[in-house]
Amino acid sequence: MRSAHSSPLSMTRIAACTLMAVTLLSACGNKDAAQAGPGAGGKMPPPQVGVITTKFQSVALETELPARVEAIRTAEVRARVSGVVLKRTFTEGSIVKEGQSLFQIDPAPYQAELNAAQAAVGRAQANLTAASAIVDRYKPLVEANAISKQEYTNAVATAEQARADVRSAQAQLKISQINVGYSNVYAPISGRIGRALVTEGALVSAAEATQLALIQQTDSMYLNITQSASELQRLRKQAGGKGIDSAIPVTVIMDDGTVLPRQGKLLFSDVTVDPTSGQVTLRAQVPNPDNALLPGQYVRVRLAQAELPSGILIPQQAVTRGGQTGDTLMVVGADNKPTPRTVKIASQEGSNWVVTDGLKEGERVMVDGFQKLQMLPPGTPVQPVAWTAPNANGNAPAAAAGNPAQQPNAAGATATNAAAGSRTPDAGSPAAGATTPGQSRQ
Repeated sequence: MRSAHSSPLSMTRIAACTLMAVTLLSACGNKDAAQAGPGAGGKMPPPQVGVITTKFQSVALETELPARVEAIRTAEVRARVSGVVLKRTFTEGSIVKEGQSLFQIDPAPYQAELNAAQAAVGRAQANLTAASAIVDRYKPLVEANAISKQEYTNAVATAEQARADVRSAQAQLKISQINVGYSNVYAPISGRIGRALVTEGALVSAAEATQLALIQQTDSMYLNITQSASELQRLRKQAGGKGIDSAIPVTVIMDDGTVLPRQGKLLFSDVTVDPTSGQVTLRAQVPNPDNALLPGQYVRVRLAQAELPSGILIPQQAVTRGGQTGDTLMVVGADNKPTPRTVKIASQEGSNWVVTDGLKEGERVMVDGFQKLQMLPPGTPVQPVAWTAPNANGNAPAAAAGNPAQQPNAAGATATNAAAGSRTPDAGSPAAGATTPGQSRQ
C-alpha cells in the first residue's frame, strides 16, 4: 500500500530532473555558439590576403647568365737566360710595381761573356786604326804611281773589313750587356704576384722559357659571359628588335647569393656563335678595389639586354612556376573570390617576374595569405588588403594588426613571405588546382 507522502515526493524528483535537463541543454547551446566563433550567424569572417594591383610599364628584360672572372692584365714572368736562381727578392702574394726586381739568376757566365765582348771591340778598333793608317799612307803613293792600284784597293778593303769587325764586336757587346741585364728578372707590369714557381738553387732555361711567377692586375676585372644565341635572339624579338648592345650596367651575383655592391658595364657582345656549343660570348668590366673577385672565379651576372615597351611586374612569391598548366598565379575577382590564372613570364627584374600575357591592367593579384586558403573550399571569398614589399633588410614593414603577412593561418602558424624565388604551393592547395573540402563545425 503506497504511502501518503509518495505522490509529493515523486513530483519533487520529476521537477529536479526537468531543471537539470534544461541546464544541460543551455550549456550545450552556449558551447556550440562559442565554437561557431564571432560573426553574423556564427560564421568565420573572410580571411585577409595581401594583393597588388597590376599596371603596365616599360620594363628592361633582365637575364641572369654564368660568367668567369678574368684579370684585366696578366703577365707570366719567365726566364730569358739560362742559369741557377740565386735569390727571390719579392714577397709572395704582395703587390709589385713595374720594374721591381723579382729574381736574381747567376750572372757570372754572362759577365764573363761581356768582358770578352768588350775585349773583342777593343781589338777590332785597333785593327781598324791600323788599316785606316795604311790607306792614308798609300793614297799619295798611288797618285804618284809609286805603288800599284791593286795594292791601294787591297788596303782600302782591309780597312772596310776592320770597320765591319768593329760593328760586329759592338753588336756582340750589346748582346752580352742584355744577357747580364736578363740575369736580374724584373716585373713587367704592376699588380698582385702569386707564389714563386721556382726556388733558390733551381736551374732555369731560356730555351724552355721556364715560368717563374704570375702577376695579375686585379683592381679591375673582366667578366667573360656566355649566353645561348637563341636566347639572345628571343630577347631582342620580344623587345621588337630594340636591343641594348653595350655600356649597360651589369650586376654581379657571388656564388653564395650575395650581390656585389659595385656594378660593372658591358663592353661588347661577340658577333660569332660558337659552332660546338651554340653560344655567344659577352665581356663586361667591373671595378674590384677590395679584391672581392678573384681570377677564375665563377659568378652569375644580371643584365638587361633589351627593353619591353609594356609589361607587368609581379613579386616572385606570387607565381607558381612550372605547373601542369604552366606558370600560374591567383587573381582576386570583383566578388573577392581567388581563382588561378595562367600567365606568360618573359624575364626577371630583381625579385619580380615580368609578365607579358595573361593579366590585364587593374586586376588584383594575390601575393600573401596562401596558407589561409588551404583549409577552405575553392571559391571562398577573401578580404583583399594592399600588400607591401619587405624592406631592404628583408623584414616585413611595420603594419596594423590586420597585415596579412602577420595573420595566423588555419593551423595557428604565422605566414611568412618568401624573399625571392618561385612559390611552391602545398599539396592540395587551391593554388595547385586541387579541391579541399571545408572543415565542418562541431
